[in-house]
Amino acid sequence: MKSSRFGVSMKEGLLTELDSYISQKGYANRSEAIRDFIRDHLAHEKAAATNQDVVGTLTMVFNHDKRNLAEKLTTHQHSEPGLVISSTHIHLDKHDCLEVIILKGKAKAVRTMADTLSTARGVLHSKLILLPQK
Repeated sequence: MKSSRFGVSMKEGLLTELDSYISQKGYANRSEAIRDFIRDHLAHEKAAATNQDVVGTLTMVFNHDKRNLAEKLTTHQHSEPGLVISSTHIHLDKHDCLEVIILKGKAKAVRTMADTLSTARGVLHSKLILLPQK
């Protein structure tokens, strides 16, 4: 496949951060890193924009002191049989927990589940990563 060259302009601070990241991760050059960023972003967007079969992870940090939150999150995960493949629950400190949920199904159903869990009162942070299954 033929490669094409193009230029990218960015502020010095962002370029410094990019170069530091590239060095930490062990990329041979900027082009290699940018190709990976673009492939990752396009795969996520494609999976999110269609209703194709996807796999994904939802990572959440939440306050377990919030009344009934853990129970609500668990109950919702059971509401769509087969959508949640697995979950891991970790106690971060006296008040906060990390939960990683592995999901598999149609993109729309996975996103709906992730949105419902992520927006529950007491969830502090969440991130959904989607990948096409094929």
